[in-house]
Amino acid sequence: MLSQDTITAIADELAQAEKKRTTVPLLTSRYPEMTIEDSYAVQNQWRRRGIESGRRPVGRKIGLTSKVMQAATGITEPDYGAIFADMVYENGSMIEHASFSNCRIEVELAFVLGKALSGPDVTVFDVLDATDYVVPALEILSSRIDMQGRTIVDTISDNAAMGAMVYGGNPVRPHDVDLRWVSALLYRNETIEETGVAAAVLNHPATGVSWLANKLAAHGDSLTPGEIILAGSFTRPMWVEAGDTVFCDYGQMGTVTCRFN
Repeated sequence: MLSQDTITAIADELAQAEKKRTTVPLLTSRYPEMTIEDSYAVQNQWRRRGIESGRRPVGRKIGLTSKVMQAATGITEPDYGAIFADMVYENGSMIEHASFSNCRIEVELAFVLGKALSGPDVTVFDVLDATDYVVPALEILSSRIDMQGRTIVDTISDNAAMGAMVYGGNPVRPHDVDLRWVSALLYRNETIEETGVAAAVLNHPATGVSWLANKLAAHGDSLTPGEIILAGSFTRPMWVEAGDTVFCDYGQMGTVTCRFN
């Protein structure tokens, strides 16, 4: 385990990288003894610093839940990160591309909770019962740590590469749609780039949320009513550049779009 001083120093380094839109060298190359628990300690310290500075937490993201995402990153287990209110954009937003490092887009479903979820024994059925509605969402990835050679330790420390999210489309009650069969067509500048089906997320996107509730319990935390939970991507990350328009068609659940200026 790393010392508390080292954990704080890493969290401060990542906060500066986020502020300056830069990247820092791999943590695992500098701290080869760093563990997953160390990386969550770094993330929690970064999150606490954000709250102390006035940022308002509104939810969590789950990452690396699908085989396609695990294959794209070489990482074989999910992770999670924090979502602040200033990371959330409405459908059709113009977004500053320079606000992010290594900017990419993922296709997801967002669960908005109406009830608390506290592990360690949360099931998919508990998640569906606790969810007010599910809405289409795009996650904007932003990596504050060098991309080449990243491990799960680097990714978790980097708030699971969470940059922002865009929500839109048609909110639905979780029992009104077979969430496993929600599909999406992802376009960049009117050209289709990725397609996917939500069952790619651990066989059911609600499974990601139950995993998160149980994982948080191991860290002395839980999910509360009103939180937004990004359940995990069911497409590969798509790179975007300044000037790109992104459009995602979720069929009966509507569309989500944004433009990067």
